Amino acid sequence: MASGGGSLKGYTVLTTAVVVTVLAATGVWNPFPQLWAWINTSEPVAAGARWQQRLGGTPQSVAVVGDAVVVEYRTSVEAYGLTAAVPLWQSDADWAAVAGKGDDAVVVTGKLLTKGYQVLDARTGVVRRSDTTAGAVWTYQDAIVDLSCAKGNDCRLTAWDPKTGGEMWSVGTGGIGFVLDAANPDLPDTKRLVSGYVDDDIAGPSALPGLIGLPNDGQIRVIDTAKGRLVQTIRPGRDQKVSIVGGRVLTVTGTPGDGTCYYEVVATDPPGDAVVWRKDGLNLRTADNGSDCEQGRDPAGGYNVVLGVDPYGREVLINGNDGRNLWYGDKESEVLAVNDSYAVIRKGDALRGYSFSKDKAVWSQPGGDRVGAALTPYAAIVVWKNRVAALAPGSGAVRADVRTNAKVFAVGPEGMIAVSGRDMAYLPFS
Repeated sequence: MASGGGSLKGYTVLTTAVVVTVLAATGVWNPFPQLWAWINTSEPVAAGARWQQRLGGTPQSVAVVGDAVVVEYRTSVEAYGLTAAVPLWQSDADWAAVAGKGDDAVVVTGKLLTKGYQVLDARTGVVRRSDTTAGAVWTYQDAIVDLSCAKGNDCRLTAWDPKTGGEMWSVGTGGIGFVLDAANPDLPDTKRLVSGYVDDDIAGPSALPGLIGLPNDGQIRVIDTAKGRLVQTIRPGRDQKVSIVGGRVLTVTGTPGDGTCYYEVVATDPPGDAVVWRKDGLNLRTADNGSDCEQGRDPAGGYNVVLGVDPYGREVLINGNDGRNLWYGDKESEVLAVNDSYAVIRKGDALRGYSFSKDKAVWSQPGGDRVGAALTPYAAIVVWKNRVAALAPGSGAVRADVRTNAKVFAVGPEGMIAVSGRDMAYLPFS
């Protein structure tokens, strides 16, 4: 009896499966989409999200561009409406970057190992301008700068207006070769300082700096971006690291001795070599710990501010243009994030927002060992293990405070984008 009952049950299940498959194949009734939708139902990214969108893959980057959210994947880029996450457009691309700001911002896309790029309207995806010769592109709030080379020995650096697409200036740079390619390749400047649980590009594009350094074959060609001309060519020594900060050329010299490194930082104003400021014993953390003093890293900081450490282990923030100390810490203080106006500093269990213009702390929050921070044009982001707060940078007023384990990718004027796995959510400010 038991054996017969089991056979009848198995036959019934098999018959049901066959019937359902036939009905689905003939279009009469198809339960599979609803089934997969149930299986793929996501947990909420955070309470209070205006919307949550399931993405087609793991994002490389996310940006708020006007009233659109632009998501970059490994081989494509797509955009959603900021108000309700309505899909706007999709395009094949190996890389994407945002230039401009606000409603005038655009999306620059291209293919790896292929010269040229396209400038797309962020809302519609329509091509505004195309280029077929550039090998490398840098995107800023007020410019798109590209580098085109003919056979590697005849290169030109050209700046374009993101809004109008018009040429701003163009300058010959000599031979650069093919060491620079795709979007925003590394230049000898400062590395943006953010810490923990946020995307490195959370602050979006910066303003075009006054000087750009193009590295090639042990040399650095310095371009004045206001006049669009080559002003200096530098060949650093083996014990030196050059960074362009605050419109100055910073040369860091590391001298080994007594099992450690002795540093000297000298700032000059191109095209001359006259010293604007000098600091002995200032470590910009351009070398790994050790006595060989080999410098392979850019200093951390904002774009006109650089972070260093004095011989006593105290961190200091310095104005790159004139060498002034903007903030001097003690051995217990650590800078978590910095831009040209503010710094987020941890000391013990306390977190402070420091204003350079007011020369004092303007807000404080509970900190802890696992807290992270980032500064954006619209908010200071503070991240704990399962909580994210957005604060007004100048006052500390809370603009958002949510429980979430998601990573914050982008911040706009009225909210932030957080991503958990393949789920993206918009968390509005109050």
